[in-house]
Amino acid sequence: MAGYWKVMGLSEKATSPAMGEWPARAPGPDEVVVRLRAAALNFADLLMLDGRYQDTPPRPFIPGLEGAGEVIEAGPEAGLAPGTRIAVYSQGTMAEANVFPAAHCVPIPDTMGWAEAAGFLIAYGTSHLALSHRAGLRAGDALVVLGAAGGVGLTAVEIGAALGARVIAVARGAARLETARAAGAAETIDSETCPDLRAALRALGGVDVVYDPVGDALGGAAFGALRPGGRFLLIGFAGGKPPRLPLNHALVKNIAIHGLYWGAYRTLDPGAMRDSLTALMALYQAGRLHPHVGATLPLERLPEAYALLESRSTSGKIVVTI
Repeated sequence: MAGYWKVMGLSEKATSPAMGEWPARAPGPDEVVVRLRAAALNFADLLMLDGRYQDTPPRPFIPGLEGAGEVIEAGPEAGLAPGTRIAVYSQGTMAEANVFPAAHCVPIPDTMGWAEAAGFLIAYGTSHLALSHRAGLRAGDALVVLGAAGGVGLTAVEIGAALGARVIAVARGAARLETARAAGAAETIDSETCPDLRAALRALGGVDVVYDPVGDALGGAAFGALRPGGRFLLIGFAGGKPPRLPLNHALVKNIAIHGLYWGAYRTLDPGAMRDSLTALMALYQAGRLHPHVGATLPLERLPEAYALLESRSTSGKIVVTI
């Protein structure tokens, strides 16, 4: 692969990625060259198109925050041998090959397919770290997951159920709710037809933890159903804007509000991130987690994959094969 790698890149003024070439380079001492087999899209990739994401790199750049493949070359301090199958969480995965820090690569089991591995780390990592580390989710807790059939929401349903919580899934439409039930949801609520989410959740006894990747009015309604001592996890705002949370209610009811940006844990608390990923791989190998791939498209159709993500017309992760 000397010379150039085939990539889908974003040039200075492009509004959509286009196929091109990127100069190949050798890895540094603690880096690896990965031959990518698949990559996954995240909501952050949409925000990067117009520079609205907090970590948008300067243009030109290669999109994609996670993927999977095998190491084909390694620096002397990388600790990963050529041939190792890995998942990677780092910028630039929409390419046939790229150089990544070895610290951002996680060996995967032989039983994990490329498409599963490509979308595993960020979504499952976010949900596990949020639920176990930030919210301290306990067996028997009532957990409501908003956007429960989306790429990250579905992992929260699955992990919440695996940790023994009673999961209430909120999503749009019967098909998405059925997907959430299959992942372990005990109760479901259709956000399209439910006139009052707060009242519906209170009718179910209220909730101990809210997992919110949606924001906006839906997040505010779920917040109103929290029991005293509840925990609110602010994961994202796919609904367009963050929820408006009444902090006086948080004070009176002793509610904890946790924001979670998973990527920052590389420096904030790398030990917590490492322990979480270890626990996730153990759950996967034990057959407790079943990554759901909602759609797969080849690399050259990446703009179509972006459109699918923006339309929210699929459940689970959108994966690009390379």
